[in-house]
Amino acid sequence: MSDMRQLYQEVILDHNRKPRNFGSIAGANRHADGHNPLCGDHIKVSLNVLDDKIDSIAFEGEGCAICKASASMMTGAVKGKAVQDAETLVEEFRNMATGALDPDAQDNHLGKLKIFVGVKDLPSRVKCAILPWHTLHAALHSETSVSTEAEAGTASDHA
Repeated sequence: MSDMRQLYQEVILDHNRKPRNFGSIAGANRHADGHNPLCGDHIKVSLNVLDDKIDSIAFEGEGCAICKASASMMTGAVKGKAVQDAETLVEEFRNMATGALDPDAQDNHLGKLKIFVGVKDLPSRVKCAILPWHTLHAALHSETSVSTEAEAGTASDHA
């Protein structure tokens, strides 16, 4: 297990230092702001959806290493995917991060995102990892903002 923990730390640090798809998309047709008041994470996701496919996606903002790495890997995982496939990944990632999905025991689409499976054992970091995914979900549904501490029926129900 220590090898897996070391790999997890290396992946998190790499994506934190050199986040992929970091920035904004001028003229994006979907965007949302996400905020985790407990940790101070603030992520903005912008994307262009064309013909029901995520043509381009980027994120920016300030966040802890787990949040930034999750956002970086998320953008790479959903770029070029159909909106419904991205929504499936949102749900699977949230379920994995909260311990509701065992990524090794079920048919899923997580691939490299499985590196975040250990976050379920760090309750204070679950919302950090999930925030970018909540923000993507909000953007896909034309909601402009989301918070991990929102009212019932929103993002906080999943964390």
